[in-house]
Amino acid sequence: MARAEYIFDRFPSFIKEFIYSHSWEALRDVQIAAAETLFESENNLLLTSSTASGKTEAAFFPILTELYENSPTSIGVLYVAPLKSLINDQFYRIEELLDETEIKVTHWHGDVAQSKKRKLLDHPEGILQITPESLEAMLINRHNDIKRLFGDLRYVVLDEVHTLTGTDRGNQIICQLRRIEQVIGRSPRRVGLSATVGSPEAVAKWLSDGTGRLTDVPIFDNEKIRWRLGMEHFYIQNASFEQTPEKNSDRSKPKATLDAGYEYAYDCVKGQKSLVFSNSREETEYVCATLRQIAKKRGERDIFLIHHGNLSAALREEAERKMKDEETHAVTCATVTMELGVDIGRLERILQIDSPHSVSAFLQRLGRSGRRGQPPEMMFVFREEEPLPNAPLPELIPWSLLQAIAIVQLYIEQRFIEPPRTPKEPYSLLFHQTLSMLASTGELSTKALAERMLSLPPFLNVPKEAYKALLVSMLNNDFLEMTEEKGLIVGLAGERLLQSFKFYAVFSDSEDYTVRCESEEIGTITTAPPVGDRFALAGRVWEVLELDMPHKLIFVKGVEGKMEVSWPGKYGEIHTKILERMKRVLEENTVYPYLKENARYRLEKARHTARNTGMLEHTTVHLGGFNYCMFPWLGTRSFRTLKRMLSMIAPEFAISGIESGGSCYITFRMEKGSADALEHRLASAFSSLQSTDMLVSQKELPVFEKYDEYVPAELLRSAFARDRLDLCEIKARIDENKRKS
Repeated sequence: MARAEYIFDRFPSFIKEFIYSHSWEALRDVQIAAAETLFESENNLLLTSSTASGKTEAAFFPILTELYENSPTSIGVLYVAPLKSLINDQFYRIEELLDETEIKVTHWHGDVAQSKKRKLLDHPEGILQITPESLEAMLINRHNDIKRLFGDLRYVVLDEVHTLTGTDRGNQIICQLRRIEQVIGRSPRRVGLSATVGSPEAVAKWLSDGTGRLTDVPIFDNEKIRWRLGMEHFYIQNASFEQTPEKNSDRSKPKATLDAGYEYAYDCVKGQKSLVFSNSREETEYVCATLRQIAKKRGERDIFLIHHGNLSAALREEAERKMKDEETHAVTCATVTMELGVDIGRLERILQIDSPHSVSAFLQRLGRSGRRGQPPEMMFVFREEEPLPNAPLPELIPWSLLQAIAIVQLYIEQRFIEPPRTPKEPYSLLFHQTLSMLASTGELSTKALAERMLSLPPFLNVPKEAYKALLVSMLNNDFLEMTEEKGLIVGLAGERLLQSFKFYAVFSDSEDYTVRCESEEIGTITTAPPVGDRFALAGRVWEVLELDMPHKLIFVKGVEGKMEVSWPGKYGEIHTKILERMKRVLEENTVYPYLKENARYRLEKARHTARNTGMLEHTTVHLGGFNYCMFPWLGTRSFRTLKRMLSMIAPEFAISGIESGGSCYITFRMEKGSADALEHRLASAFSSLQSTDMLVSQKELPVFEKYDEYVPAELLRSAFARDRLDLCEIKARIDENKRKS
C-alpha cells in the first residue's frame, strides 16, 4: 500500500483529480508496475494485462507527469496505433485527461482535417497520435522537418502490439522509429500495450530492437477466469430452433421463419448492447442484413449497425458513437476493426459467428464485454450444411466447432496465446523501405544505402547478396536510377509508386470504387457492377444507377433485399497447438459446460464418427476405392510443408487430386501402395530433408505481400521457404511417433 501511495503522490494534481472523478478507490497493479519502470529506470516497458485493466492510463500517467513537470521542446510523445478508430477513441480519452493542462494532443490520419495537422507542424508539441501510414508519409514528405518535429521526443507508445509483431506493418513501424532515431541522434523510450501477448519475451525483444535499452515486462498473477460462454450449433437446412433428434420429433415446435441459426443469434443479442463478430467482411455484411431482415419480419425495431474497413468514415464513426451511448441497446456487426481497444462502454454480450482463427482473437473479442466488474459474456453460433449419410468422412466432422472448443480449452488449461512469428526475409517491406529511404534522403551511394537499410532491425537476417540482387532488379526495372556520380536515386517507376497515397501502407490493398447514395458516401467495393445490378454494403442492398469509371465512383439507390458481396482477402494462420487440441476434443469424453444442447449432440456424433473410422489412430485413412484422407493435426505452416512433400513423392504412389480443407485434412487419390507405405515414405523423406528450399520449385513465384511482385523470383522463393514452411514441427512429430511405436 505504501508503494501505491508513493506513486500516487508523484502524480500531478490533474491526474489525481482524474482518478478521483472516476471513483477509483486504489491504483491497480498494472498502474503501479508501469509507474515504477517509467519513474525509476530508463528501460522500455511492455504492459500486458487483460482488456479494461487500465493499461492506457497506466502508461500515460507517468509519461504525462514528466511532460507536465518538464515540457519538451518538440513533440514529446509519439503514440502509434493500427486503426483510425482506436486513435480517435484514445484522442478523446487523453484530451479529457489533459483538460486542465497546457499539454496538447493531436490525432493525425487520413480523416483528420489539414488545419489541425498544420497547427502541429507550425508548433510541434505534446502528444502526436498517428497511424503507421501517416507516419510513413511524414518521413517521406517532411524529412527536413523530422528533427524539428521530434528533436525532444521522450516516449513512443505502441498500442495493440500483438497485431504488429511478426507483421510487415509492425516491422514498418520499427523501421520508422529507427529512421527518426538516426535523425535526432538518440533513442526515445518505447512502451508497448496489449491484452493478448503470446510470448512476452519475444515481443519485448521486438520492442527493444535497435534501442540499446532493456524492456521491462511486469508479471501479474493470472486472474481467475470468470466467463459466461455458450456455444450452439445449427444445421442450415433444418428450420427448427431445437434440432436434437428428440426435440425435432415434436412437430408442434415452432419453426424459424428464415434460418434457425440466425434466428437464435438474433434472440441472443435482442435487447442487449452487443457486438456480433464474423471472420470476414462478406460474412459481416450478410449477418447484418439477415438480422435486419429478421427484425422487419418480426415487426421489431432495427437496432443493427455495421463496422468494417470498407465503410465510409462517417458510417464507422456513427456506429462507434451509438455504441458509446449508454442509453441505447444497439448491436454492431463487426470484423477485426471492433476487436481492438476502442472504448465503447459497457457491452452486455459478444456474439461470434463460427470460430475465431486464434486464441488471441478470441480473447480480444471476449474482452470487449464484461467491463465494470461484470464477467465477459460470449455466445458462439455455428451453422453448417447437414451432411448426407454418404458424405465423405471429412464432411462429417464439425471443424469450426472443434476449433472453437480447442481455442477456449487451450487458454483455460494452459493460458496459451499464439507467439509472434517474425519473418526472416521480408523482401516486400525491404523494397518499400528502400524507396521510402531514398525518397526522404535523396541520393545515397550503394554502400551507404545498404548500410542504412541492413542495419534496420527487420532486415538484420537479410544476406548482403540478396539485397544486392534486389537493388539490381530495382535498377533494371526503373524503380531506382544510378546517377553519373554512381549514387542511387528514385527512378521513374519508383516515382509513380510514390505519387499514390497507397504507397504509405505496406499491407495489400485493392483498387476500390467509392459508393455514393446521393450526397452520402457509403463505403467501397472492389469491382464495379453494371448499371441496374445490385450489391450489398453497410448491411443494405443497393442498385447501381450510374458509373463514373474515370473517378471510380458508383452512384446507387437503396432497395429491399439481401445479397452477398465479395472482397479479396486472406485468413490468418492457425497454430499447431490448436489442431492438436482439436484432436484431443474428439478423443476425450469431457462434457464442456459451455456447450448448448445442439452443440453437445453434434460433438457426440462427431466423436462417434472419429472413433469408428480410425482417424484418431492413423494419420492416413482409406475412404474406399482409391480415395484416401490424411489428418495430420498440424498448423498452417507445417500443414503446408506436409502437403508439398506429398506432392513431391506423389508419382511414386500414383497420387493425384490432392485437395485440402483448411489445415484440417488432405484428400487425394492413390493407385499404388498403401497408407502405411505412404506414411513410412513421408517420414523417410522428411528425416533426410535438410532445408525447406527443396520443397519450392524453381518455376514458382510465391507472391503474398504487397510489393512481392517487384521482388526477384529467387528471393521470393527463399523467403517462402524460410517464412511460410516449417520443417521442425514435422520432424518432431516423426520422432514422437517413432518413440510411441
